[in-house]
Amino acid sequence: ILKGIKLLKLYAWENIFCDRVEETRGKELTSLKTFALYTSMSIFMNAAIPIAAVLATFVTHAYIEEVRLSPAKAFASLALFHILVTPLFLLSTVVRFAVKALVSVQKLSEFLQSDEIGDDSWRNGEMYMSLEVGKKYKYHGDVSLVRAKMKRSYHVHSALCWFVSIILNPMVFVCIGEWVIQVNDGFFTWGSNLSTLTDINIRIPTGQLTMIVGQVGCGKSSLLLAMLGEMQTISGKVYWSKEGHSQYQEIYFCKNRYSVAYAAQKSWLLNATVEENITFGSPFNKQRYKAVIDACSLQPDIDLLPFGDQTEIGERGINLSGGQRQRICVARALYQNTNIVFLDDPFSALDIHLSDHLMQEGILKFLQDDKRTLVLVTHKLQYLIHADWIIAMKDGSVLREGTLKDIQTHDVELYEHWKTLMNRQDQELEKETEMESQTTLERKTLRRAFYSREAKNQIDDEDEEEEVEEDDDDNMSTTTSRRSKIQWKMCCRYLSSGGFLMVFLMVSSKLAKHSVMVAIDYWLAAWTSSNPHNQSLVTCHCCFLFEMSFILYILHRSYVPVFIILCGAAIALCLITSLTVEFLGVAAATNLHHNLLNKIIHAPIRFFDVTPLGQILNRFSADTNIIDQHIPPTLESLTRSTLLCLSAIGVIAFVTPAFLIALVPLAVAFYFIQKYFRVASKDLQDLDDSTQLPLLCHFSETAEGLTTIRAFRHEARFKQRMLELTDTNNTAYLFLSAANRWLEVRTDYLGAVIVLTAAVAAIWSTSQSGLVGLGLTYALTVTNYLNWVVRNLADLEVQMAAVKKVNSFLSTESENYEGSMGNKSFPDTIKIKIHDLCVRYDTMLKPVLKHVNAHINPGQKVGICGRTGSGKSSLSLAFFNMVDVFEGKIVIDGIDICKLPLQTLRSRLSIILQDPVLFSGSIRLNLDPERTCTDDRLWEALEIAQLKNIVKALPGGLDAVVTEGGENFSVGQRQLFCLARAFVRKSSILIMDEATASIDMATENILQKVVMTAFADRTVVTIAHRVHTILTADLVIVMKRGSIMEYGKPEILMEQEDGLFASFVKADM
Repeated sequence: ILKGIKLLKLYAWENIFCDRVEETRGKELTSLKTFALYTSMSIFMNAAIPIAAVLATFVTHAYIEEVRLSPAKAFASLALFHILVTPLFLLSTVVRFAVKALVSVQKLSEFLQSDEIGDDSWRNGEMYMSLEVGKKYKYHGDVSLVRAKMKRSYHVHSALCWFVSIILNPMVFVCIGEWVIQVNDGFFTWGSNLSTLTDINIRIPTGQLTMIVGQVGCGKSSLLLAMLGEMQTISGKVYWSKEGHSQYQEIYFCKNRYSVAYAAQKSWLLNATVEENITFGSPFNKQRYKAVIDACSLQPDIDLLPFGDQTEIGERGINLSGGQRQRICVARALYQNTNIVFLDDPFSALDIHLSDHLMQEGILKFLQDDKRTLVLVTHKLQYLIHADWIIAMKDGSVLREGTLKDIQTHDVELYEHWKTLMNRQDQELEKETEMESQTTLERKTLRRAFYSREAKNQIDDEDEEEEVEEDDDDNMSTTTSRRSKIQWKMCCRYLSSGGFLMVFLMVSSKLAKHSVMVAIDYWLAAWTSSNPHNQSLVTCHCCFLFEMSFILYILHRSYVPVFIILCGAAIALCLITSLTVEFLGVAAATNLHHNLLNKIIHAPIRFFDVTPLGQILNRFSADTNIIDQHIPPTLESLTRSTLLCLSAIGVIAFVTPAFLIALVPLAVAFYFIQKYFRVASKDLQDLDDSTQLPLLCHFSETAEGLTTIRAFRHEARFKQRMLELTDTNNTAYLFLSAANRWLEVRTDYLGAVIVLTAAVAAIWSTSQSGLVGLGLTYALTVTNYLNWVVRNLADLEVQMAAVKKVNSFLSTESENYEGSMGNKSFPDTIKIKIHDLCVRYDTMLKPVLKHVNAHINPGQKVGICGRTGSGKSSLSLAFFNMVDVFEGKIVIDGIDICKLPLQTLRSRLSIILQDPVLFSGSIRLNLDPERTCTDDRLWEALEIAQLKNIVKALPGGLDAVVTEGGENFSVGQRQLFCLARAFVRKSSILIMDEATASIDMATENILQKVVMTAFADRTVVTIAHRVHTILTADLVIVMKRGSIMEYGKPEILMEQEDGLFASFVKADM
């Protein structure tokens, strides 16, 4: 949802997906309530068992033994029962952790026992010559059977294996030296029963440029990954030759291949500097580095960054545009000193000028000068004239393979189809002059991104400065005092989220419970002290003896009912307190998550531009988990330990008032111990978190870029980095454990002093023996409770930081969904007037649109073109009221859109973005999340988008699974799904924001025809990536630097030879 938040807002689907999240959260809360119930029952049993044991023991003794219970025996037993309390409380925690550990071990075991890609020989740095792809793969035919037998022989003598393999399959060695990669009878899949690639027989020539072309979804990217060993092989072989060795050493299967410089279709960057992303672990060579930077036109972009190529990029640094990220990935592949380079559609995010420059300077000049083997997947068919070898694909198989001349001779129809798309004029001079304009406009885009992030950081810094006192003394006492303050405001925020009633019940039941528990012990003291210990009835008269014994027996028994009532009340209050604390936590977690979700989902799009998604995800994952599961037990333990400590000190002071004198220095010592421990504990917790964050980031970015890492054969480097980060994090955790032991030792000393003081004071006291025993029993428990008070206080302080982080997002301003004109709807005919429109992304930023004026009639097809950063996309966002319109207005049918409710406005518009967005779920959900359309309508939309046959072949049809981000479909297919979604919506206005950037030209033509027919009676605004797509438009708007430079019909604008539109058309021929 967060990755597609822009689409959600553009389609006014916030509430729909918010309800989906709430539904999932509801299921989670059901489990959380069950867990809270079990936890409260566990806490209740742990607290009630000692009380029940005391009750059963002393009542049984009272009825069985006629001899009065002495204080010595009573309070020795009571001390042992008090000792049971902490282990019983810890027992539930230990059991809970043990269950979690068992579940974790089970999950890890399943993961570790799952299949892997090939063996681990290359991971250990060994490069064996292998003749099998992997044990788990199946092969068919006699040759495979003999090879399986031959596998055992390989381990005896590799030369014999090589000789036998020549006999069995001599064709493998036919082209050694000419072909660097060869695939024979390859059938590959992504894990399902269906083959993604079928009957693949291809060869990649050494030191030449091979291009792989074909329509969207035909398997071009999958073919690259199959050669890299990323796909599961059903049958067939992938052979890699290795130069510089004897012939029999030149055959490697994909699992034992060597390093390949690979640039994926979806750009992947490290959270590191630009230089580190390009060098990617290779030694720095200044001359080579500069040549790569120039070949990829990156120098103007680097010049804009605050620290040049030493600026960190990625989520923690400056956000780059798609084209800039793509060029850095290509630069990484070019810089590596490998013999083979795989580039997967590197031109998809680049305009024609950058594409030409990269092709000429980067591929044709830089790579071919080094005689490197290059495999290029592309939709830019005009570059086929440069290819030494061409592989044409269709529906997961190879349609044709050979040189362009071979295809021209043997497949005239295919060549003629390409020829219409390959007409391209040599405009080197024009490109050189126009690159300056391109560089300037990209600089503007990057500068805007940089300034927005800089403004956000400046605001954050100012907010932090307001919270800190101006007097910034560096002495220890001031620093410690400031850092040791507990966030009582956040505690109140958390408790108020739980509800006043629950808080009242918790506080009152806790106080009542501990008062009753003290009353139980006091009553026991009174009971055991009810008659003199040395009373003797031996000298009494026999009758008097019997009468006195009976009276004492009745008196002895009279304490029992009250004792039973008090114990019963304590057990009942234990149940109430355990339930109230846990369900207070559930209520607080429910309200905080609900408020956070509503604030985030309705926040303006600007919030997502300046706030990293990882930070938002952290609020919903780690912080919510702390609020859900960690704060309630910590709060319960803290209140219990604190009240037990206070009650113990109160009882000791009541029994021996002289103890109050010694209490003052003890309290001072305790204050300083807890103060320094909390500061150190918080710092160590922060250190633990700060060392864990790089570990998690490294793991997530490694998982995301696993294909690239494995292609480069850099697994060992990333694994070593992972181990280093793990060691660093474990060191921080070790220090945290050591700090806990430090506290434990000092509270033990403090507790021992309290026991000694209480005992010495009791010697000179005149209190009853029972009360003295009561005081000493409580003194023995103080040590343990003091330790837990401080530790729980430190834990709660750290955990309240999660509430603070969530609370900081709750202050985010929401978009104005109400509007000022009520729920007025549009009529069917749409007439658009743009009057003197000025737009900016933030009040602190410069305008991106300046005094734009335009008039669009109903049903018109409008094309908007311009360089990167000229304001095309900003204009499209202005239609949806997603940017700050500070001057002028857009009027649709006489209504200023800024006055309309956002739901009304956006529900009448549709948009297809440059980056296709699919949500995890089903195809039906992605096409019609509002569930307002019939299946026939959905199938019609899929048929129009050329996706009907693909969806029908999937298990479940319309209910087939779409993985996160639509990763189980190609980029082009995702774009076609977005087209189908727009058709299903059937809005009055369709905006296509460079929607054809990621698809091939043939599919683009299909898309254009569909738009012209299915939306014939609708207004269509097309922001053009390829200018030829808007040549048939009724109206063309040419933009430059936020202003309209040319406006009119395309045929009229093309007549202006020195005009911008005419130059765009020539460049796109």
